[in-house]
Amino acid sequence: MSSKSLPEFSLSGKVVLVSGAARGLGLTQAEALLEAGATVYALDRLPEPSPDFHTIAARAEKDFGTQLQYRQIDVREVEQLNKIVEDIASKHGRLDGLIAAAGIQQETSALEYTAADANRMFEVNITGVFMTSQAVAKQMIKYGNGGSIILIASMSGSVANKGLICPAYNASKAGVIQLARNLAMEWGQYNIRVNTISPGYIVTAMVEELFVKYPERKEAWPKDNMLGRLSKPEEYRGAAVFLLSDASSFMTGSDLKMDGGHSAW
Repeated sequence: MSSKSLPEFSLSGKVVLVSGAARGLGLTQAEALLEAGATVYALDRLPEPSPDFHTIAARAEKDFGTQLQYRQIDVREVEQLNKIVEDIASKHGRLDGLIAAAGIQQETSALEYTAADANRMFEVNITGVFMTSQAVAKQMIKYGNGGSIILIASMSGSVANKGLICPAYNASKAGVIQLARNLAMEWGQYNIRVNTISPGYIVTAMVEELFVKYPERKEAWPKDNMLGRLSKPEEYRGAAVFLLSDASSFMTGSDLKMDGGHSAW
């Protein structure tokens, strides 16, 4: 990344972890961090990342002189999670950033939700995010360089989505937003910043499959925001670089709403 005119956006020399980065939004944001100069470790529960992962990893090494590596881990396995994070930090003698993008979704009405399903949702989407952030913050404090943490929340943490019945998911994302504020308050003394990104509807392969099942949503969802369209994963690249870089050095405890104005209506 050439950043002579805007060096505050450079991530050169930084080591960043991205959970949930085997595919989708996490991988798209990881690619942006590589282009900005960071060494990136993708953490995910899948045995193997998507084919795109290997293409991006090869490009990172060839074109940017950086590295994209993969570590398989379920964020609910806290002891192993801490070991992986500690090993990465020890290898580089630093740890500078985290994007906590690992999460799950389930569409079930409140009257039909089981306790087991609700607990699984909260264990991954809140506790998993919390424990990943904690593991990273411990290493940031150990090496004394501070750092920046991004938690991927959702517009659904601030609004109830019409026609999308996800009470536990929405509650979990509201929890992520509040968690970030509290972590920002506690860890500011260590020069660790914590912010959230709240995306709107993103057109992914999974959402495209959903539109086949519910074609009415493809027509209705764009009408729920001010821009009259849905977002694409690549529209969240810049936000990731901004929040992890020195360009946002005086920003913490904030929620970056990227929902096309949905939550403002």
